Order: sequence, then C-alpha cells, then structure tokens
Amino acid sequence: MAPDGRLTYDEIFAENDKVGAFLNSCYTYMPAKGVRYFFWSRGPVEWSDEAWDTDAESESGLMSGRLYNGDASAANHPAVNVSEDSGNGNYWGRYWAGIRNSTVFINRIDSAVVDNESDRKRWKAEAHLLRAYYYHELLKWYGAVLPIVREPYDFDADFSQVQKASYYEVTKFIMEDCDAALATDELPWRITSDGEAYRLTKAFAEAIKSKMILFAASPQNNAGENRWQEAYEVNKQSLANLRNQGYELYNKVNFPQTYLSDNAFIGPDKNEKAALYNEYFTQTTQFAAAPVDRETIYQSRDSQGDVWNIDGIGAQDGYKSGTCPSQELVDAYETIDGQPILDLANPYADEKHLQPNYNPENTLYDPADPYANRDPRFYASIYYNGSRRYAFWNFAEAKESVENYPAPMGARTRIIATWAGEPQTGLHPTVRKATRTGYFQRKFLHPNSGTNNRVTGANWKIFRLGEVILNFAEAAAEAGHLDEAREAVNEIRSRVGMPELPADLNQAQLILRIRHERRVELAMEENRYFDVRRWLNPGEDLSKTDKWITAANIIRNGDGTYTYGRRTVRDVERRNYTSRFVWLPIPLDEANRLRSATGVDWQNPGW
Repeated sequence: MAPDGRLTYDEIFAENDKVGAFLNSCYTYMPAKGVRYFFWSRGPVEWSDEAWDTDAESESGLMSGRLYNGDASAANHPAVNVSEDSGNGNYWGRYWAGIRNSTVFINRIDSAVVDNESDRKRWKAEAHLLRAYYYHELLKWYGAVLPIVREPYDFDADFSQVQKASYYEVTKFIMEDCDAALATDELPWRITSDGEAYRLTKAFAEAIKSKMILFAASPQNNAGENRWQEAYEVNKQSLANLRNQGYELYNKVNFPQTYLSDNAFIGPDKNEKAALYNEYFTQTTQFAAAPVDRETIYQSRDSQGDVWNIDGIGAQDGYKSGTCPSQELVDAYETIDGQPILDLANPYADEKHLQPNYNPENTLYDPADPYANRDPRFYASIYYNGSRRYAFWNFAEAKESVENYPAPMGARTRIIATWAGEPQTGLHPTVRKATRTGYFQRKFLHPNSGTNNRVTGANWKIFRLGEVILNFAEAAAEAGHLDEAREAVNEIRSRVGMPELPADLNQAQLILRIRHERRVELAMEENRYFDVRRWLNPGEDLSKTDKWITAANIIRNGDGTYTYGRRTVRDVERRNYTSRFVWLPIPLDEANRLRSATGVDWQNPGW
C-alpha cells in the first residue's frame, strides 16, 4: 500500500505475489448461495413454487414477505437490496465488479511479472472462468440487458456506444471464456488438495457451457431461433468430457453408521437409496485425488451454518423452520412404480391447485395415505406427517402433542406431526417455528444434527454432474434424439432405484417427463426458479406455477387417524407471478445512467 492507500495497476502487475493476490480478489464475488440469502433464507427456492418461507409472515418486511406481496421496484427490489456479506444480493453491482476485475486481469496478465509460466497460464484461465461465471449469473437473473465487455472501461470513457447484446451473443461470449480455459493445459479437471481448495477447474467450464447453451435454446431466450441441436451437441461433448475425467453420480452410502442407523429414519425400512441421496447433500465434498464424492463439480466455500436451527424443523431448537416445501413439490414425487401422481400436462383442474388431476395410470397412490410408496428422493428430502427424527429437542412435550407425550427435553426420537393445531410442528399461519405447508425441509439437513451434535449444513453444491446429465437429456429430447435423452434420465432414476421411463413416449411426452425429473432430482437446489422462467414464451407470466401455493391441510381425528386435504397457504394470491417478475430489474440509478449515456432504454419490461 502506498501512503495514500492506493496501488496502481502497473505496481500490482509488476510483482508476482501482487498478481496472485489480485486474482484472489477476483474470487471474492463468488456467492455462497444455499441458505445464505438474507436472514438465513433460501432465496429463489422460496420465490418459486417449491416452498414457502416462514419469515414471510413472521418477518413480512424481509425478502420473501415483500415478494409475496408484490412489493418490489427497480429502486428497491427485495431480492437484491439486501446485505451481500455472503455474496447473495446486489447482483448487478457485485457481478459487474467481478467482471471488471477479471477483465483487467485477463488484459494485463500476459505482460505481468510472474515467476512461473505455468502459473501465468493457469491464472489467466481462472480469470476467464470467473468472468464467465459472473456473466452467467447476470444473464440468469437479468436476461439480455448486458453489454459484452472484452476490455475494461475507464471511468472517463465514452459510454455512448455501449450496446446491449442478445441472449445468444452473451451466451457465446461466456462459452468463449470457458473454451479459453479448457484449452489451457495447466488448468486441472479436479482440485485434489486442500491447499488449492475452491480454485476453478475445467469441469467448472463444462458445467457453465452446459447450462448456458440450454438456457439460450429455451423458449424465453431463443428469439425464435431453434438452437436445440447446438445445445444437444455442446451438452453431449461436455458430459462426455466430464465422464472421461472421472466425474460420476454419487452412488454408494459411504457412512452407513449415520445414514443407515436405527436413528436416521430416512425412508421406510432404512431405504438405502434414500439414504445415499440424503448423504450426498449433507456431506461437504473433500479435495482428494480419489474423492468419495465424484459428482460435485464445484461447491461454495462458505459455511451453510446451523441448518437445523434456521431451516429445518423450527421447534427442534425453538427458532424458525425457514423453507417449508410446498404441496406442489410433494405432488411431484412419483410412486415407486415410476408413475407420476398427477397428469403432468395439466396437473390441477383449478387455478388454486386445490383440485388435483390425478394420473389414471397410477394405482399405488392413495390420497388417504399420501406418503406411502413414494420415490426414495421424497423420503430423503421431505419431513411429512408421521415421519420421525432423532435429535436434541429443546422442549418437553405437552399433552396436546398426543403422538409424543410424555417426553422430556433432550435427545430422543420424535414423530413429526404436522396436523393443524399440533403445538410444536403443526400447520400454523404465522408462528415462525411451525410449518406453513404441512412439510419441513430435509434434503440438506443432517439426520441427527442439533445443539448437542452441531453438524452444520454442507457447503453448497453450485454445479454437479446430475444437473449436467439432465441438461443433456433436455437438449437431446428437444433436438429429437429421444433414445439418448431417455438413457440419460434413466441413469438419474437408476441411482435412486426408480424404474426407467417408458420406451414408447413420444417427443412431447418425453420432454414433459424430463422437465418433471428436473423438478424432483434438483428440488430446492435453486434450479426451479430459473427453469419455470426459461420455459415460458416471452411475455407470459408465472400464474400457472407461482400464483397460488398450497399446503397439506391435515386433520387429526379422535381415533388417531388423519384426514388429508389441501388448502392455499394464505387466502390471497402470491403477487410475484406477473410477467415483470420473470427478470430482475436493472437498479433504477444504473438504468437511468445507461439511458442517459446511450439514448436507449435498458430496463426490463414492467419495471
């Protein structure tokens, strides 16, 4: 640091250690994601039709409450106008800062003082990937309102010629950065030691390419052009490259002493497929030459905190439940014979989702016993009425908790009763520790974590092979390569013991099943929010998926049986479904500056 606290770029790039430190600064804009949105929220998971945030009522001035009420503007949007200490929020300013720093690095590294040429090449590749990632995040959130920046602007530059690029042009620029990294021999495919933890890899590049070309081909973004064949070819190559480098689905329970123990209660009869799925999402990936986890491509470096206390079953520690899975998500889990519960083409007969259109081919599902015979991923991901959890419960049972009374405070097994009126875990419209939907999140919750067993949430898996496989399946089906698409989906289903898709599905039916599979396999992983938007045609709104969110309305009868019904989570519609909520708005001040400088309105529709 000079006496005035400044370093010039010339000084930075004249010394090896400062060059490396500047690259490190480019990494600081990576988001934590997961449960690290403002006030320990899952953000886009709860803003889609997957879940309801208990803070929406107990803390209505926070993100979800404001969004559900439609309280958002370009000057003050709750999804972005929040604390960004975990990288979730202020996306426009944060990611553009990351793009600028990465671009400065790319443009200066070739002439910089670097002791080792191998470092120079690897560092440059990492900067290309950082820029690609930040662009990919901006494109996901904001759409085609971005300029392509190959060289950093000076602050006194003439901005009048800055131009918006199309969605496809930005996607191709992102892929160009990824290809530059992939062409660098010095960049590894996998990080194998803690000393290099969280550095970017070639696998990261393939994951970004896979995702962005899929998004560019989707109806919302393709500008009327059929880009599915290109999406298929890119995804096929990316998937092949990842497999050739040893990436594979997590396919074994590696910690049976925890996940198949008598106290794990993951599915009926210690369901091994459910256990391995839950194990994968509750374990942080290790950096090793022969890792247990060969599926995770990149994980965040930020702790996800005490999930049991802020995003599990709120009554366990007396705080909040956070993410409550919706009845719509629960409806998505098939029965074990591979039959969907609902008619996928028209799942509900009414706007409020209170009248399900049941699949007539499904003979296993019983609305009076709705949680029997379900996909193992259901048991690994959802706590439902009648499920069990062994943990430290920070209260003694009251007589009103008839399934569990009497029992003292402490480590014990508790039946998770979610009927309306159950004082600890029952359905309630405002209490923070209760459930809004009749369900609690389990997917990211260690089976026995609590105040006496402080197992924090696993680091967030930003990219994993399972997603790339489903990206390929969707692109292949849309491009007409039905056999390859079906084979890819069947690999995902086989991992959890689900039957293969029928071989006689036509293209439209197969696309529906693949979209459905994404909903189940990628549940609560921040994909659904973006998927339902990219599948819309331009100008359409989210009324079919996001306007009404429903809950299980469970009544406990005097004889100890239950009557299962449905209800909307609240009596009024959720107001973040209109077409303007497809994209985030450019911050008002920035939109005004852009319009003033270029004479063009950059703002997204409706804002």
